[in-house]
Amino acid sequence: MSATIDHLVVAAASLDEGVRWCEATLGVTPGPGGRHSLMGTHNRRFSIGDDAFPEVFFEIIAIDPAAPRPGRARWFGLDRLDLGAGPRLLHVVARCSALAALSAQLRALGHEVGALLDASRDTPQGRLEWQIGVRDDGELLFGGAMPTLMDWGRTPHPTRSMPASGVRLRQLVLRRLRPEVARALALPGVDMLVEPGPAISATLDTPRGCVTLDSA
Repeated sequence: MSATIDHLVVAAASLDEGVRWCEATLGVTPGPGGRHSLMGTHNRRFSIGDDAFPEVFFEIIAIDPAAPRPGRARWFGLDRLDLGAGPRLLHVVARCSALAALSAQLRALGHEVGALLDASRDTPQGRLEWQIGVRDDGELLFGGAMPTLMDWGRTPHPTRSMPASGVRLRQLVLRRLRPEVARALALPGVDMLVEPGPAISATLDTPRGCVTLDSA
């Protein structure tokens, strides 16, 4: 039931602001994304995987001003975020083929990861479909260090149609997770520490050199 890191999430007040931040901070222009009708959000993405972190991408996400409000709290706590200081690393998402079983295990440990929702969006390469755990209040656990869990099912992983970006995830550190949660997740390649500090630290090799992003 172990999970694997699927993508990093940077939240922005708008996608245009997120793109400008990405170009200034990482030295790359994010690739195309799309709209999430279920949550009233949209995104831009690019691949950051390598042998240590296969099939991982970087997502910049924002509330879609053209979309109607969803009838529920948006994922990743986006409804309550103050992004006045600019885009920031917010969260990580992990994939797991035994999604229901791992969600139940975490729930038994006292951590509600949310109902498993069916989500989808259309792309030029075809329709992406996935299942994802989202809490009713949309909130993140352990300061965002507890990954949102998802399963791509039969959908090919989206990084397979993404070109190389010039950015590579070198190290990912999650802090504040309780030991029993870290053991249940068993995320390969991820340092899960009890020590104080930012809930998430991601170190990337980029065209601008080595860059470390910390969550607030």
